Order: sequence, then structure tokens, then C-alpha cells
Amino acid sequence: MRSGCRIGRPGVRLYRGTMDDTVAEQIEYYRARAGEYDDWWVRRGPYALPPELERQWFHDVAQAEAALQDFAPTGRVLELACGTGLWTRHLVGHAEHVTAVDASPEVIERNRERLAGAPLNIEYVVADVFGWRPDPASYDVVMFTYWLSHVPDGRLAGFWAGVRSALKAGGRVFIVDSASLSPQPSGGRPEQRQLADGRQFTVMKRYWTVDELEADLRSRSWTPTAYMTDNHMILVATATATGLERGD
Repeated sequence: MRSGCRIGRPGVRLYRGTMDDTVAEQIEYYRARAGEYDDWWVRRGPYALPPELERQWFHDVAQAEAALQDFAPTGRVLELACGTGLWTRHLVGHAEHVTAVDASPEVIERNRERLAGAPLNIEYVVADVFGWRPDPASYDVVMFTYWLSHVPDGRLAGFWAGVRSALKAGGRVFIVDSASLSPQPSGGRPEQRQLADGRQFTVMKRYWTVDELEADLRSRSWTPTAYMTDNHMILVATATATGLERGD
């Protein structure tokens, strides 16, 4: 389950596995983007929005953050593709222990800096999410934000099987992801991304609709609830796995 492990700086575990070229380039993009990711989130610099769209964006951000607070991710939490800590910070006051996994050591470092001094027991793991697996039935909650849309269609079955394996009986999933303001083709597809310094990368992207996500999860024996925020800028979803109910 954890072959290829080595220890980096204190509190950080690194795992090296195999990956295809698409996933490798996606990881490389987010490593290179670590320094400007938060600019996108707060709509700063080249990511600034017109005033009305900016108002709508921050309204929807607050709505999604409130959804996580209402979800109350207690117990042992696994955060996949944890990024710079924009969502990890909201686990404070809920989680007893957090395992925060990301393939980018650069974003892990920014996550550590953001959470420094926070009353949260957190272990960082640098690993390709597709190649790393936790011990079975180890977590009460699995959370991932702005990640599911980057999972290639051909890897969805294995990804969701890994999530199911990680959860204890009664375990839950919390998801936040991209929404599109215009109709998009169904399924994942390559998408070109450019950094502020002009470098270009190809990532996989799928803009899930509420109906598509719920149907996909039901087909995999999950019980989902999904919705768009008020201005249709963010997708929020929760799910429990059939067969993992408490008492089974």
C-alpha cells in the first residue's frame, strides 16, 4: 500500500509511484503554479474579475465554505489534493487528525505555512493521489476540492474505489469543484493552461453538472447530494457509500 515511501522534512512523507504522461504534466503544472494559485482564489492580479462577477464569486466562496462548516468534518480526515491549505484551514475546530496529500511539495510547503500554529494535528504526504493508498477503513471523512474535475475518466473507477476503501463504516465524502457558466461537453478533455510567466501546460478537466455527478456516483453505489452555489460558480457535493453504513 505504501511502497516507495521516504521521509522528507519532519512531518512530511513522500511517496513515489508510476504515472502516465497526462498525470505527470498535470502535476508539473500545479507545482509550477504553487506561487500564484492563491492569486486565482482571491481574484488578484491577472485573475481579477469585473466588480459584479467578483461579488458573485466571493458570495459563492462563502456559501461553499459554510457548507463545509455545516458538514462538520469530524474525526480522522483525509484531504486529497490538499493544495495550499485554502480548505485545510477550515478543518480546524472539526477534525481530530488530518492527512493532507498532494503531489506537489511546493503547495504542501505553502499549506504548512498557512496552518503553522493552528490547533490541528496534521500529517503531510507528498504523493501522486493515483498511486498512493492509505490503510483501509482509516478515515471518517475524505475531502477533495477542485480535484475531481482533474481525474481522467479512465481513472474514475479506481479513484472512487480507493476513496471507499479509505473510509470507516459511516464515513462521508465532501467535494467542492469547478462549475462552468456556459454549457460544456460531457466527459473529461485536455485543457490548455498558461502561467503568468507564459509557460503552457495541458491538464485534464471535466466540468461536472449536478445531474452527471449524482448519476455517476449512484452507478458506483454511492448516495450523493450535489448542488451549485447561488451564482453557479462552484459545485458542492457530499456522498456516503452504500454498504459502509454504521452497524453493517
